[in-house]
Amino acid sequence: MSDAIIEAIENEQKRSDLQEPAVGDTVRVDTRITEGSKERIQAFTGVVIRKNGGGLTKTFTVRRIVANEGVERCFPLHSPRIADIQIQRHGDARRSRLYFLRNRVGKARRLRDRRRGLKSTVLTKSGKKRNAANENAN
Repeated sequence: MSDAIIEAIENEQKRSDLQEPAVGDTVRVDTRITEGSKERIQAFTGVVIRKNGGGLTKTFTVRRIVANEGVERCFPLHSPRIADIQIQRHGDARRSRLYFLRNRVGKARRLRDRRRGLKSTVLTKSGKKRNAANENAN
């Protein structure tokens, strides 16, 4: 009985207007920052290296490099402090925690791009394009 009440209250507080980023995505998170009586929006751009929790307590960690120093920040997904989440690039991640990116430097830090719905093509000897899926089947 009490679980249903808690779930109903949590569903009222969940935000459905934000995109939920996947691990490996490059995102720009706009957060509301209050300084005195003024409020401004600050952007934090980086790669999502981790997702944690569920329901109202779901969080994601974003990593970026500032002045050759790694900075990680954890954001609650349903927080009213988050103004917007923009997914700039979909990275191809084959695991749920990308902690190995902490040890990488330069271009090795980048992930492959995940392109949905696009099939790669292969040039045949005659110069015609063929579908890569057909090439692997033969």
